[in-house]
Amino acid sequence: MASYAKTAVLLAFLSGILLLIGQAFGGQQGLVIAFMFAVVMNFGTYWFSDRIVLKMYRAQPVGPDHPLYRVTQRLAMKTQIPMPKVFVIPNPSPNAFATGRSPQHASVAATEGILGILDEEELEAVMAHELSHVRNRDTLISTIAATIGAAIMMLANMARWAAFFGAGGRDDNRNSNPIALLATALLAPIAAMLIQAAISRTREFAADESGAHIVGHGRALARALQKLESATHQIPLQANPATAHMFIVHPFAGTKGMMRLFSTHPPTEERIKRLMQM
Repeated sequence: MASYAKTAVLLAFLSGILLLIGQAFGGQQGLVIAFMFAVVMNFGTYWFSDRIVLKMYRAQPVGPDHPLYRVTQRLAMKTQIPMPKVFVIPNPSPNAFATGRSPQHASVAATEGILGILDEEELEAVMAHELSHVRNRDTLISTIAATIGAAIMMLANMARWAAFFGAGGRDDNRNSNPIALLATALLAPIAAMLIQAAISRTREFAADESGAHIVGHGRALARALQKLESATHQIPLQANPATAHMFIVHPFAGTKGMMRLFSTHPPTEERIKRLMQM
């Protein structure tokens, strides 16, 4: 429950940033226009994202004769969620993700690479993590965050142009301050990206915990994450940055220093530490 509370607080902060920049630039009208445009844009992404992403990575469906399907089917029955579609991605880089707008329209995918380096217990733990994303409706949460974030980005871009040309600043331009407007337009997107990344990291921790509870312990997922982190550095996945948050481990080389604040994944060593303490 703590992870849900933290997610709710972060979404509230993200909404607050949207209200702040909307009020600073276009007042109520500017806020509504940007938000509605973001809703329409992200609704389409949310509705069709599973097909887009699966096609992007050339994922191939597999049936009951495949070990990945059997593991997923066993876990779906155990967690009492609808059986998702199961796909294998023809790529040697080890990774996996879940997608779909709801548990009734979910898909899980794993690369050939992950099937080659994990034993059955570790693979089960990874798929339990992915089914936790499905059960927790993390796709919906990330879409809400993306919708608000996109609206902030649009308002920020509009506000920057307005500040340069001395326009905008609220419905009644008498109290507009171009410098304050420009500062808000520059800082708000950075704050929004930080919060979106924090939401993604929170949901990863929650899926780790939930997945460990499904299989009964955290050791197998901890071992799997250790293997995946090491192998991903050796064979990084040529992934689209927009989809990086979906994978169980970050598909690129690990982020360091201040850039970790913008990472969609928690440090793998921290995830392993938490799992081993469960």
